[in-house]
Amino acid sequence: MPEYDLQDPTDLDIMRGQFDMYTADDWQEYIELAEEQAIGYKNVKILKTAQRKAGISKYLSPKVIQWVLNVVERLDSEEEE
Repeated sequence: MPEYDLQDPTDLDIMRGQFDMYTADDWQEYIELAEEQAIGYKNVKILKTAQRKAGISKYLSPKVIQWVLNVVERLDSEEEE
């Protein structure tokens, strides 16, 4: 995942756009995958938060969005291996 500058409005818009592409069902799949891989309670909890806020990234802070996208990237890369 590319490094985003949390102070750059363009990067924030890109991150929010990526977050908003996922539906609640997509988040549920990631939650199940995270629980299978036992990646940690906090990571699973942030994915559940993302599921509740699916499609409405404006209610999440840039740091939370970045964290969620990093967890998703990690899960995707581990799934491919």
